[in-house]
Amino acid sequence: MPITAVTARAVYIPLKKPTRISTRILNKRDFVIVTIRCDESDAVGIGYSYLGTAGGRVAATAVEDLLAPVLLGADANDIQGLWDRLFQETLLTGRRGVVVRAIAAVDMALWDLAAKRRGMPISVMLGGSVRPVPAYASGGYYRPDDGPWADAVRDEIRFNVANGFTDHKIKVGGLSIEQDAERVRAAIEAMEGRGRLGLDANNAYRDFSHALEAARAFERAAGSHGLWWFEEPLSPEDYEGHARLSRVLETRVATGEIHQTRHEFRRLLEERSADLLQPDMCVLGGVTEWLRIAKTAETFGIGIAPHWHANAHAPLAAAAPNCIAVEHFILEKDIYNFETIVTPQTRLRTGENTVLVPDAPGFGTELDEDKVNFYSVAT
Repeated sequence: MPITAVTARAVYIPLKKPTRISTRILNKRDFVIVTIRCDESDAVGIGYSYLGTAGGRVAATAVEDLLAPVLLGADANDIQGLWDRLFQETLLTGRRGVVVRAIAAVDMALWDLAAKRRGMPISVMLGGSVRPVPAYASGGYYRPDDGPWADAVRDEIRFNVANGFTDHKIKVGGLSIEQDAERVRAAIEAMEGRGRLGLDANNAYRDFSHALEAARAFERAAGSHGLWWFEEPLSPEDYEGHARLSRVLETRVATGEIHQTRHEFRRLLEERSADLLQPDMCVLGGVTEWLRIAKTAETFGIGIAPHWHANAHAPLAAAAPNCIAVEHFILEKDIYNFETIVTPQTRLRTGENTVLVPDAPGFGTELDEDKVNFYSVAT
């Protein structure tokens, strides 16, 4: 079934209040949305990727200039073959960064189209089922408007609990170690002995010793309750540093959200740089590559907890036995704001510490075209 149309749109959605992590200020979210059509089917494949606070237009141009010429006329059923062709064709222009994120959006659209044509949820098509999957409430960003740092974390944990979550994650690395330790202590107190708490440093610490000092302080702040994981304490390129931390900490070390393609994840696994991998389908190259990485991690006895994009990751998690939890952002927090452009009926629903896998064909996500047009930017 030949592909007859490939379109890419850049979208940016502003955040409503000042927000930051340890390494940068967040003021908006840039996405690229890809649609793929075949004349032989009425179904439309939808895929997307997140670029950060800039880069949506660059990704859309990459789809149009670099990827669409490979796709047009090709067999839409040959998804893995097309991934390999796209990766090879961008040898001189990509392999990492924006181009791989553009490939991810294309690849997701191909899988979405394939499942819709068969009338199957993507989770079922991949060998899983339509079922609730474990999830945690993510947040704990630095927002001065929310009041004193510890009070803000305490209030957010209580908000998560009121919305059905007992597992949580908060940011660290944006303040002094002592101040962040106080925020960890406040989160643990608000949890009242229930659930688990993960910490995300977003590559905040300069070296192994600095990260170890922070981790020890946070473990002390958590007391007997303990910590679920310590995420991205060092630069993504510091494979050795993450491996050293993994060997000496009681808390498991997590990383992988910035890593791209199975080739970088191979090194993470071979060097034992993480106790938990966080593959992001929209960053690493799409569904095809995500499945390869998840299965390889399973072979190594390593669990995964996908980063961001619960709408995309929940169906994949339902087909991945080694997935321990999906990261979920309650829309009212205005952090992961992609669902602003999703129809209310197809926004991801949650249960008790779970997200509910859609039973509609494909990924089960429908775009609100009026909202997409409102937030679209010219390429």
